[in-house]
Parts: sequence; structure tokens; C-alpha cells
Amino acid sequence: MAFLPNSRYAATATVTLRLADGREVSAVKLRRLDPVDSEELTVVEGERLDIIADRRYQDPTRFWHIADANTELAANALLDPVGRRIKAPRS
Repeated sequence: MAFLPNSRYAATATVTLRLADGREVSAVKLRRLDPVDSEELTVVEGERLDIIADRRYQDPTRFWHIADANTELAANALLDPVGRRIKAPRS
């Protein structure tokens, strides 16, 4: 597997497993997430993580930093419901 250098998975190891039917599958190992210095934001109607990241970090591809600072498994679930408070890393 190849990831872009700014991907959250760029430095994460992968594993290959053989399934019972003989197929091989590759997966990314779980990443350990350290606590980060963050502040809370309020989700507004029509918000997107890439737009929040662009506003905060001048880089929309850093949306995953916001996702990692929270406990949702699906990043877009952070945006529901409107009015929800989410964490965003300070840097």
C-alpha cells in the first residue's frame, strides 16, 4: 500500500493476512493516537471537515487531524448534529 506523504497512514505499518479461502488481504495496523492540545468548535449547518481544516491550518487535507482529535470512527459523523461541539487541534 502506498499513501501520500501527508496521509495519516504514511508512517503506519501494514499487515498481510491469508483468509480461509486462500485470498490475501492487506490492512493498515491501528495507529496509537496521543492526546493533542485542542479547542472546541461548534458544528454549523453545511460544515465540512476539509473546510474547517482549510480555515484553521490553510490546508484542507489536514481534515484528518480534526477527525483524530475526536472519538468518532467515521469522520463525517462528527458533523452531525448541527450544534455539536467537536475538538480541533490548535496546530
